[in-house]
Amino acid sequence: MTVHVLILCTHNSARSVLSEGMLNHWATRLGRDVQAHSAGSAPSGRINPFAIEALQNAGIDTTEYRSKSWDEFSQDGAPPLSIVITVCDSAAAETCPVFFGGKGGQPVKVHWGYPDPSNAEGGEEGKRRAFELTRQAIGYRMLQLLRLPLETMGKAELQAELAAIGQR
Repeated sequence: MTVHVLILCTHNSARSVLSEGMLNHWATRLGRDVQAHSAGSAPSGRINPFAIEALQNAGIDTTEYRSKSWDEFSQDGAPPLSIVITVCDSAAAETCPVFFGGKGGQPVKVHWGYPDPSNAEGGEEGKRRAFELTRQAIGYRMLQLLRLPLETMGKAELQAELAAIGQR
């Protein structure tokens, strides 16, 4: 049974998209039945070109990527979510979306904050570097998530393990 993971940020244009791409990439490479999705509480309608570039440089096909609303994941026909991860930077006083549900019970929710690479200084090269470093950091956490026995873990154990990953 596929484990569905929803990654949220406000605009669904950078960090959540990088997270979706990296989790799906590693899940495929490792043969895990995990499917990542990303969305935003106030989607921008476009994906940051630096996010697309960072994913493509890692060998990830982004042709189907789009900025979308989290509303899609609480409607009939939405995948049953096991995990919801917010990736906004509460340290920078960003407002993180709070996801209230979907079908099939409440998913385990965790926050893994990342600074917004869109705000990096140093012009295009500074942003490009920030997006690449963010992609790498996200990829590392996604690998840790995929090392967990997701199919057999109870919600409390999963919550604790995901919180611990977010502290590393």
